Amino acid sequence: MFLKNLFDRLMALIGLLVLSPVLLIVAILIKIKMPGGPVIFKQKRVGRNGKLFTMYKFRSMTVGHGGSSVSVAGESRITPLGAKLRKYKLDELPELWNVLIGDMSFVGPRPDVPGYADQLKGDAREVLRLRPGITGPASLKYRDEEELLALQSDPQKYNDEVIFPDKVRINRFYLHNYSFIKDIQMIFCTVLGRRMTYGNEII
Repeated sequence: MFLKNLFDRLMALIGLLVLSPVLLIVAILIKIKMPGGPVIFKQKRVGRNGKLFTMYKFRSMTVGHGGSSVSVAGESRITPLGAKLRKYKLDELPELWNVLIGDMSFVGPRPDVPGYADQLKGDAREVLRLRPGITGPASLKYRDEEELLALQSDPQKYNDEVIFPDKVRINRFYLHNYSFIKDIQMIFCTVLGRRMTYGNEII
């Protein structure tokens, strides 16, 4: 995957440079609209080969909320500005730094908090061979995950029993059927908010 790694590093550097005005504006808005907390949210996530790394995002929640690791649309810990940032994926722009330093890729499984991917058993554990991604086939399929979880009586249970196993299935397919062209298509679909055909399903 030399081409993938080269693409990641180069495009992450270009992205950080080109989007630096946007990064600055978002940072200022967070300081004004969400005072009393950091601009950047840092959290340990499970990376390639199960190694933990620090992921960076713009903060979208109240400070010290102490909530679940599963986010549901409309919950009170997500601020009004945070909801906008999450809707348009602006909260994830700092992850370009994670891509630049090699912790993440543009396309791959979303990085989980400890207790999910690192606890996989058997063949399912092979998804840890992949670098986590800003987007990916599972991310595209579940782009409305927070809204979907909001409809469930037990969002945590639905995530653990339905969504997470399906994400593992999709990410295993990605591992065994890797295509750089499909990576580019997924990036464009993420940016443009479009669907695509992947592995005989629409994501």
